[in-house]
Amino acid sequence: MGQLEDIQVFIRVVEAGGISRAADQLGIAKSAVSRRLSELEKRLGTRLISRTTRTSNLTEAGRSYYQQVLKVVDQVAEIESELHDTECALTGNIRIAVPLSFGLQHLGPAIDLFIKQHPQLRIDMDLSDRHVDIVEEGFDLALRISELKDSSIQARKICPCHHVMAASPDYLAQMGVPQTPKDLEQHRFVTYSGGQSGQWVITDAGGKRHNPTMPASIVANNGDFLLQMACAGHGMVVTPTFIVWKSLAAGDLVQVLPDCSWPSLNAYFIYPRNRYLPRRVRLLIDFMAERYGDRPYWDQAM
Repeated sequence: MGQLEDIQVFIRVVEAGGISRAADQLGIAKSAVSRRLSELEKRLGTRLISRTTRTSNLTEAGRSYYQQVLKVVDQVAEIESELHDTECALTGNIRIAVPLSFGLQHLGPAIDLFIKQHPQLRIDMDLSDRHVDIVEEGFDLALRISELKDSSIQARKICPCHHVMAASPDYLAQMGVPQTPKDLEQHRFVTYSGGQSGQWVITDAGGKRHNPTMPASIVANNGDFLLQMACAGHGMVVTPTFIVWKSLAAGDLVQVLPDCSWPSLNAYFIYPRNRYLPRRVRLLIDFMAERYGDRPYWDQAM
């Protein structure tokens, strides 16, 4: 392993928060990472990371070195990419974190097509609704459906994510069909945990905003589970159209208050700010943005 590879190992240790996690992400033994780090420090004549049995912390020299070598590694990667024939096959690994429901319902066919176009690529997909730290956990990309507030990342919009309210025909036959946002206070809901869950601001057809209390009978952190509960008649649900579109088309759910509008979010691919983005990652982002666009197929179906 050469000096540049030693530097890349050091960067991964810093960003992963320790030797053990860096070893897992690099797919090599912990002892090998420790040895490379020690040899780098010996060659530089200074301690870069202060290590104990439980913690690893950058020294002042390590912090300065990290900031400088980040630029070097990114410049090398960019030079190699520019010299490489753009018509050559894409190779390497792309590690992506994606929300569970969106990934299961919509990314499979897209990834299938992308890999068929670039068969030498390896895709490492993490399907989870947890909030990942893309730098610390070594992801190239993460798909976020939210309002972006983190200034340490860059983002590319992939598509809008609109919301609708829906309920099963059986539920509405039993409980009645709401005619106004105020009527929602007399109904049951299945809602997301940790989100807005009952605090939605609704805009009616006249432009008036409402914030009714929407009591929850079931709370969960996954949209597919809430969809199942709504179809089973346990309450109404406010959910993204990319989750509910098939159930609405099949008649398993009926849209409620269709003249009202709900806050919309966007789906973004995020990646670290001021870091070189490999060509394979850039092309995947372009592919996804073109595939979904401003009117994704699930919205067109509605």
